[in-house]
Amino acid sequence: MSTPTLIGTPDEPEYPPTTDTPEVSNVVAFPARTDDTITPDTATVSSVVAMVDTTHSTDVEPSPEVLHGELIMVDQPTTGTNSAELWEGFRGRKLRPLVAPWLRSWEEFQDTALWGCKFAAHTVAYHLLRTPLYALRLLARSPRGAGRLLGAVWSWVTDAEGRALRKHTVAENNAAEYLRLSTQRNSRVGTRAGLLGVALVGVLVGWFLLPDPLPVSLRWALWAFVAGGLAALGAAGMPADKPLISRAVVGTEVAKLTNDIVIRALSSLGIAAMNPTRGTAITFPAPIQRDGPGWRAEVDLPFGVTAVDIMERRDRLASGLRRPLGCVWPEPSAEEHAGRLVLWVGNQPMSKTKQPAWPLAKRGQADVFAPLPFGNDQRGRQVAILLMFANILIGAMPRYGKTFALRVLLLALALDPRVEMRIFELKGTGDLSALAKVSHHYASGADDDTISACVDSLREVYKELETRARTISGLSKDICPENKVTPELSSNRKLGLHPLAFSIDECQELFSNSTYGKEAGELATAIIKRGPALGIILILATQRPDKDSLPTGVSANVGIRFCLRVMGQTENDMVLGTSAYKNGIRATTFTQSDKGIGFLVGAADEPQVVRSSYMDGPESDRIADRARALREKAGTVTGHAAGQVMDRAGSENRDTLLDDIAAVVHADESKVWSEAVADRLAVLRPSAYGHLSEVDGKGKATWLSAALKPHKILTDQVWGTDPTTGKGANRRGIKAARVLDVIAERDRSKARD
Repeated sequence: MSTPTLIGTPDEPEYPPTTDTPEVSNVVAFPARTDDTITPDTATVSSVVAMVDTTHSTDVEPSPEVLHGELIMVDQPTTGTNSAELWEGFRGRKLRPLVAPWLRSWEEFQDTALWGCKFAAHTVAYHLLRTPLYALRLLARSPRGAGRLLGAVWSWVTDAEGRALRKHTVAENNAAEYLRLSTQRNSRVGTRAGLLGVALVGVLVGWFLLPDPLPVSLRWALWAFVAGGLAALGAAGMPADKPLISRAVVGTEVAKLTNDIVIRALSSLGIAAMNPTRGTAITFPAPIQRDGPGWRAEVDLPFGVTAVDIMERRDRLASGLRRPLGCVWPEPSAEEHAGRLVLWVGNQPMSKTKQPAWPLAKRGQADVFAPLPFGNDQRGRQVAILLMFANILIGAMPRYGKTFALRVLLLALALDPRVEMRIFELKGTGDLSALAKVSHHYASGADDDTISACVDSLREVYKELETRARTISGLSKDICPENKVTPELSSNRKLGLHPLAFSIDECQELFSNSTYGKEAGELATAIIKRGPALGIILILATQRPDKDSLPTGVSANVGIRFCLRVMGQTENDMVLGTSAYKNGIRATTFTQSDKGIGFLVGAADEPQVVRSSYMDGPESDRIADRARALREKAGTVTGHAAGQVMDRAGSENRDTLLDDIAAVVHADESKVWSEAVADRLAVLRPSAYGHLSEVDGKGKATWLSAALKPHKILTDQVWGTDPTTGKGANRRGIKAARVLDVIAERDRSKARD
């Protein structure tokens, strides 16, 4: 090895400066050895000094630190710890949680407590049912136990433990030691035999002293003593390979995740910087620990390797860990550097784990200004989406849970009675029909009429942009300080700033339509750009995410995206955004069994893997009924839900309810039961009121009362005759004169306008 050239020393240069000397710069030299007592620490790279000869620099002005060949320490030695540095070091450390994660979440606590109770109850019931079997096993093994007990007593009395030592003295012909041991043995045998005799005599005397017949209390004690003795003998006679009690729960053990397993898996990915033969370091800044139904490992990757590099090779990582692909979920750490990898390995694939119930499934009211529950991540934790001031795009192949995911969001929005719902399902299968009872506009079908109705509704919302903008700009700063919709403003129905959710399922049918596609794309783009600040939410779902089915202006401006399984990189990036595939966010890796599972982007700082909650048709109907009741109480049942139909020519909502009631009430009827009016409306206009035929009398009366409330028409007790029984009764109903008066006033107002 050649000796480094020394450019300069503090005293004098090794080579005097001459004009013939070539210019040398940026040379790092090791200090010369002055003796043989240099410690290893001073010979390491960390103690290298840069020796600069400023006489060779003609172009660059030397800094004051290197003038006259001054030595500059590249890495300063540690001379002590400054108190300020120590304090800053502690401030930079992460604090471990005081309370376990499952205790900080009420849902996780409930789930854990419920699991513990079920586990304990199952275990107790399992063993109680097998108690007779356990008793028979003990009885059958008691003879062997008795034999073992007698053998142990005999060995104790005869001092069997010293037998080997006495034999050893005989073999060595040590007579003195043998005589001493024999004397000790005889003494022990005599004492122990005496003690055994006394115990036997005591038992016999006690037995003969027992009264005949035995009292009930002594009889029970005797039987308990005999049973306990037999149980003890049975336990003593138990074979080692045949336990008495069988397991109530058979565990499916999953190998513990260790650092060796993680390093082996990461090293097998084919990344050159992680080649173990080169000595590159993979470190763990925190212990590997349990996290929900799996293991969590935080890994600091080698320099130059990022978490995205690992995410791109998720399938190979799963192979290296010897775990199913659905169990392995690498992700970056949003709070750390790009080389910090968070690896979560589940006990079971995500698609096979039991999913927690949707929090709003049984009770509760939603708040659109707060995150709405949507699904669960790999660990089973709740994932919520803040839809207010945002738009969302859902994309997937057919039959992978796109419409079910959309239905979860719409049901959550429906449970906030302030939200005006406009829903168009362009597949025509009626998957969202449960929401018709709460929708201002609703249509289902792939025909031109449905698509035309959707465009008409988009035009209305586009006009609403201008109306809402003028309303907000006209409000004072103390009422609207941020120039956007607030919870207080949305609750004031008179302002017209209530949240409005516009949903289009299978939107490719709309945007690719030859007649309406271009206009619909322009309207949707404008709504996406301007609508969020005005309280308008656009929700799109498609099974064909390409440039023809999803306008660029729409896909580029959607803030939240949820992508379930797709087949190619193009479709993946159309839904999740440009370069998502390159960054390891690949919905192409989901398998056929991963229905309902997708990547959620935009709802949090980092992409999330989410399994949307599942609600079938009957459960969706029950939730929609609750949402309908909330809206009836708040007086926000409008449009389609209130029996109004859309005036397609004027592209505005025309209220025909009063006219329809006037048409079905006979001229000689002054009062009519509400349920009779509802039945007649269902016959008159099935498309608008057909759902009333499936509701009972009380439900019909409740519907009509809520539908007439915006018109300031109240229902009251009305005497009438039941057509089925012919008997008279008092039920909720309307007065025909009141309906006609409101219609006349409405017509006079239109004439004045």
